Amino acid sequence: MRVLVVEDEPILADAVAEWLRREAFAVDVAHRGDEALERLAVNDYDVLVLDRDIPGVHGDEVCRAIAGGDIRILMLTAASGVRDRVAGLGLGADDYLPKPFAFVELSARVHALLRRTRPAAPPVLERAGLRIDPGRREASRDGQPIVLANKEFALLTELVRADGAVVSTEHLLEKVWDENIDPFTNVVRVTMMKLRRRLGDPPIVETVAGVGYRIR
Repeated sequence: MRVLVVEDEPILADAVAEWLRREAFAVDVAHRGDEALERLAVNDYDVLVLDRDIPGVHGDEVCRAIAGGDIRILMLTAASGVRDRVAGLGLGADDYLPKPFAFVELSARVHALLRRTRPAAPPVLERAGLRIDPGRREASRDGQPIVLANKEFALLTELVRADGAVVSTEHLLEKVWDENIDPFTNVVRVTMMKLRRRLGDPPIVETVAGVGYRIR
């Protein structure tokens, strides 16, 4: 799952991004509203974490520009009054979190927003003996826990979420890695090799030549 964090305070933006990366999200960061709109135009994000008071293009205008689409919007602001929350939601935000906030609450709200995607995603994903709990960052196969690195966990989540459909390498690059990744890299293949070793036998991830991968 891919998240765009828009926050004009660099230290806070980097801290939020690092926290979400530990939760196996792919995260990009923008410090201005115009930067955010540029990234939103070219990348397929699942959640936008948006500070309301940002330079360039105000956060309200960014929210209005994308509200109603598939991306979920979590608005951040130092203004925590009822009128401010109502105004933020009225702009099209899906959730509203006043500053200061606890990072654990932030990530819980991001996970909750992901469950409200179209179609709605269940809180726990299951297929072919695999069980993935993104909120708790837990994975198991046939009841046995699997210890996964962040990118391995994110990769497996995308495959299980596809429910048997083939997932292309391009889609995995888009959803599991951030905008700094080299589009010609073999990182998907390498990470998939590691994931397959973690999952053990019998093999469960199938390669569809020239197309991508799927859970059998």
